[in-house]
Amino acid sequence: MRAIVVSPAEHAAAADLIDSMHRLRARVFRERLDWDVEVRRGREVDEFDSCEPTYILTVTRSHDVVGCARLLPATGPTMMSVLFPDLERAGLLRPHAAMVESSRFCVDTSLEEGRAGGPLHDVTLTMFAAIIEWSIAAGYSEIVTGTDVRFERILKRAGWPMRRIGEPRRLGNTLAVAGLLPADHDSFERVRPATYRSLLSPRVRAA
Repeated sequence: MRAIVVSPAEHAAAADLIDSMHRLRARVFRERLDWDVEVRRGREVDEFDSCEPTYILTVTRSHDVVGCARLLPATGPTMMSVLFPDLERAGLLRPHAAMVESSRFCVDTSLEEGRAGGPLHDVTLTMFAAIIEWSIAAGYSEIVTGTDVRFERILKRAGWPMRRIGEPRRLGNTLAVAGLLPADHDSFERVRPATYRSLLSPRVRAA
């Protein structure tokens, strides 16, 4: 498996992969985590998927999507402005041109490939490394995200701790928290699994 980038210009060409991503999101967010998300015809899609995001996907050799994240400029529109609108008003969150929002992160940790016996599955670490690598290459130095406290602990275990913004809050069935993550080479080297293949190296299109 390896991580790939799907830019806004590639959405149409990668339609099958994006559809697989939406089905993965439905399985993880609704079925496994019991998040309060809308699922239609087995797919989880929201309004921010229409904002021309960049997607980071981890795909298997058979082109199944087993990890995904959605990236949008933090200057908006963003999910943070909807779920945590008070943070910007209070000055706790200050979006800038070098900040990117990561949302809808999920992985299929039932995958046998990459289960090397470490504390975290390789697909999780591959996604972390790919997000950081893409962010650096795109000129971003900081990542803002809203997630649940369980995922916050996973980030810490990976060696990529999140700096909280504000206090955790109940959002539906989730105890959610907002925070900032560095996008730098030190973080990349800490999270990168031994099997990682650069996101920026030439690849055969997996569409």
